[in-house]
Formats: sequence, C-alpha cells, structure tokens
Amino acid sequence: MRNWIRALALALTPMAAMAQDSGLKSLDTTDAGRAWMAVGRLNINGSGFCTGTLVSPTLVLTAAHCLYDKVTGQHIDLSQVEFLAAWRLGRASAYRAARQAVIHPDYQYDTKTPNAGLRNDIALIELWQPIRNTAIIPFETGTRPRRGEEVGVVSYAHDRAEAPALQEVCSVITRRTEVLVMSCDVELGSSGAPVFSFDGDRPRIVSVVAAKAEYKGQRVSVGTAVEGSLELLEAELLAGRGFSAAAPPGGTSRNIGARFIKP
Repeated sequence: MRNWIRALALALTPMAAMAQDSGLKSLDTTDAGRAWMAVGRLNINGSGFCTGTLVSPTLVLTAAHCLYDKVTGQHIDLSQVEFLAAWRLGRASAYRAARQAVIHPDYQYDTKTPNAGLRNDIALIELWQPIRNTAIIPFETGTRPRRGEEVGVVSYAHDRAEAPALQEVCSVITRRTEVLVMSCDVELGSSGAPVFSFDGDRPRIVSVVAAKAEYKGQRVSVGTAVEGSLELLEAELLAGRGFSAAAPPGGTSRNIGARFIKP
C-alpha cells in the first residue's frame, strides 16, 4: 500500500463512465428501515461508534480498526462494546454486548501509516446472546464487485448518529487486490458499514467501509472486500484465536471509537 496515493490518482482519472450516484436517504422510520434492520450501531464506551452488520444471529461484521485504542495501539476492552441493531431515534430493536472478537490475521494497526492496513481492515464480533427476531434477518456476503459496478451502502455517521442512511447507488471506481475505491458517501462513524451488491433477490455484503479519502477535491470511500474473509474470520474464531471481553456486560474500561484517514 506504499503507492496508495499514486494508485488513487490513476484510479480517479476515468470518471466519466461511472453511474450517477444517488443521494442519502434517512432510514429514520419503520417502513424506510425495515429491510436494513440487521445493520446497527456499535457503541464503544460512549465515546465513539462504528457501524456493524449481523451476518448470523450471533456475529457482527465490522472494520478491524474499530477494535483498537488509537492511544495505546492495543485491543479495546470488548466489555465496553455494544451492538444496537436497527438503532433509530433513541431506540434499538435489539441490544447485545460483545463477547469476543477476531481480527483478520494479516491486519496491522498502525496510526502512523494507516493505509498499510486497509486491505485487511475487517473483523468479526461474537455477541453474548443471539438476536432471534424475525424482523432482523442477517445478511449474506457476496463476491468482490467489478470496476464500474453499482453498489450501495447503509451507514451511521457523526451527522446521522441517531438513524442510519441508505445510499442506494454509488460506484466502484477501481479495485486493488482486496481494496475497493468507491464513490460512496461516508463520514466519521461509517467505519465498518456494509457495502451491498443488489444482484439477486436480496442485497449481499461485498465490502466493509475502512476509510474515507480525498483526491483533488473528490471525496471517495475505501472498502475492504469480504470475499473469502468471512470464512477465514469464522475459522479463526472457532480455533480460539480471537480476544474476549475483560468482563461480563456491565464492566468498565477506557477505550475509543472510530477513526478515518485522508491519504
């Protein structure tokens, strides 16, 4: 990822062929948010949040960097992480504490060179209790989208902290190995947000938002592809290679929330 800025510059040159992006639609009503209830807010010690998505009744997919303390560079205490499914206007459809988590084994957290970790910036959180609600249906994952393919994203952010927003159409500008550069509208708090492909009967998660970036005034989002990663993370969790909450729900510890980068 050393040549990230150069690669990004080359990627943004041919923009004319990209689809027209749609605007953000707030999912602040029951009807608007009904199809997206498996997307939720990950609260981190009340001092920050990321976005996460259920991929099974007990597993939440998010970005790896959300699970690090940027001051110490160490894992945060998972006892201070809570998943709020379909959080909207002060209420969630389900509240669950984090029990353990696993981070992509090749991910490296480094605040001095954050670009280096983008390709593996993905993590899986296991909840203490499953969410068994017929209205909250976990999403499946799909294959990496191609350059120019239309995708969509559902995310929380600092300017939409009380209800997520849907951008139904944005584009994959380019992809470099597991890293996708997209035109999707993301902000602080969108880390870990699911990027969806709409091919098929139901949206499938094809990427997880890792960062936002800028090039010559053009705002872009950077995502980590999920193809192959979810199976790897589940295997790591089964093998006991994750890290656990330091205390049952209700314990206390200091940690921090999401961050974003600009190359």
